[in-house]
Amino acid sequence: MKRETIAFPGLSGADRERLLAIGPVWNDDIVGHRQVVIDVFSPRVATIGPDVTVERDLPYGPDARHRLDVFRPVETGTRPIVVFVHGGAFTRGVKSVNGAIYDNLLYWFVRNGFVGFNVEYRLAPQAAYPQGALDLHDALTWISAHAAKYGGDPQQIILVGHSAGGTHAASYLLDPAIGVTPSADIRALVLLSARLRADTRPENPNAKNVVAYFGADESLLAVRSPVTHAHRCLIPTFIGIAEFENRLLDQYGLEFALEVARATGRMPRVVQCPHHNHTSIVAHFGTADEALGQAILEFIGNDCFPAS
Repeated sequence: MKRETIAFPGLSGADRERLLAIGPVWNDDIVGHRQVVIDVFSPRVATIGPDVTVERDLPYGPDARHRLDVFRPVETGTRPIVVFVHGGAFTRGVKSVNGAIYDNLLYWFVRNGFVGFNVEYRLAPQAAYPQGALDLHDALTWISAHAAKYGGDPQQIILVGHSAGGTHAASYLLDPAIGVTPSADIRALVLLSARLRADTRPENPNAKNVVAYFGADESLLAVRSPVTHAHRCLIPTFIGIAEFENRLLDQYGLEFALEVARATGRMPRVVQCPHHNHTSIVAHFGTADEALGQAILEFIGNDCFPAS
């Protein structure tokens, strides 16, 4: 028997229809449709309350974009850490779009037992490959040194990247050309709608942005792609993709998963989110739609912090 999935639970009928209407035509106007998603979810996602404290724009490096926000519970105690790296096609994007998106994901994780760090990084073309991954390295170094102050356990870090942020996260962990040793305290990698192959194919709506970050030399795109280094991925990995993705990202997510499985004999957890698009896959955290969040929590509990 086919199991029906309720689309966007908790939203009004009108908002559900708006989101369902843009799904099949998502790639016709990614920027405009992204704004629809932000407009729908921003008033509805859980925001700051008496149970969560936020400290914003803490510097982890010298650049104006070397900043991060810390989300932590009011109650004391030591918790595992979620580090989130936002997207933006390498050339745009901010860690907090409007005080709601992408903060909502950090609020959600804090309310489910974590301390959250939301990382900003420099953008292309001024900061081209591999600078995004190097910024993340610096941010994680700062987090490891300061986590205890905020109630975070620096030896239990879950790294979460969305879109280009997923590229930077995977590159930092896997690409030997980055030239840094990844933290041994990262217990798992969560990739949400991540760009795991750099390509300039005509159907790629962000091909120019790929060039801005990875460079115009197409002979280097493959070796600079995280999927090329997937065989080095030895930590538990979760891959989330939307039903309505930016073209090719779902294919690259599956390709990455298969390369990890071939190399390690262990298939990453792969979840496709029905009805969701490239932006709503993160913008919905904090609503009544908890399917993806609960799947991630189950993955973390089973694969990263299993009961002894």
